[in-house]
Amino acid sequence: MVQIIDLQFKGLPQAIGSFLLESSEGPLLIESGPHSTYPTLVAELAVHGYRPADLKAVLLTHIHLDHAGAAWALARAGAPVYVHPAGARHLLQPERLIESARRIYLDQMDALWGEMHPIPEEKLLVVQHGEVLQFGDISIQAWHTPGHAIHNIAWEWNGFAFTGDVAGVKIGHGLLAPPCPPPDIQVEDWQASIELLRQRKLKGMYLTHFGLVETVETHLNLLEKNLIEWADWMRPHYYAQTPYNELVTLFSGFVHQQLRACGVDDLGVQQYEAANPSWMSVTGLLRYWKKKLDNPS
Repeated sequence: MVQIIDLQFKGLPQAIGSFLLESSEGPLLIESGPHSTYPTLVAELAVHGYRPADLKAVLLTHIHLDHAGAAWALARAGAPVYVHPAGARHLLQPERLIESARRIYLDQMDALWGEMHPIPEEKLLVVQHGEVLQFGDISIQAWHTPGHAIHNIAWEWNGFAFTGDVAGVKIGHGLLAPPCPPPDIQVEDWQASIELLRQRKLKGMYLTHFGLVETVETHLNLLEKNLIEWADWMRPHYYAQTPYNELVTLFSGFVHQQLRACGVDDLGVQQYEAANPSWMSVTGLLRYWKKKLDNPS
């Protein structure tokens, strides 16, 4: 049975989640969440009768700070951390990851994400595409699913997948949003990953932002449609070299209009902006078009 842990990021419900899975060897955690929510994670683990030291493994979908920022603290408590090969080096030596994030978040960095420290090499285990991990009575298979991030893994267990961000952001009955932060957005790779998930014939998907989706095919079809729509919206602005600040305003308005059309209220807009800041997708999609159009292959 999967326990969904709401990490209450920025004091908001259903912005970021972690998932507790109990095996015959002990508890497993998918997603550490950011270090800023670590006290909430510890408290929620205690509700289920566990401490961080009890965790047998932490499985990360990818290394963005909202998914992996507290992994070092869990490793320090004793848990091995499983990660994509392309992400491991950034957890082993997180200086570049921290520097990149600090350039983006400036003086909000520490409040949003907390601390970040290296994970010892002996606590980091890289997982190959298709590899199966066994924890007592539980088998979990890793699918490399780039597009949102080159280091994204969808973890499949018992017909369900913990998808990180490759299956999008959907809070309640709101918009199915394709999060597009820099630097790795690649629409064609993302479409291939969506197709991989379709082919798995899943019974459901657990979204880090937020919760269980059981209408898998409908969800994936809509995600692909919205991803293409967001990318197509950005393309003429890349050609026109629309000033960045103006573009952020325009794109945020475009996304908020979509949110409102889905019946999302003011609290919901805050949740979506916490889980998937619209301004970050501006940067990511501009970079996607620059790579695609300036360096065609």
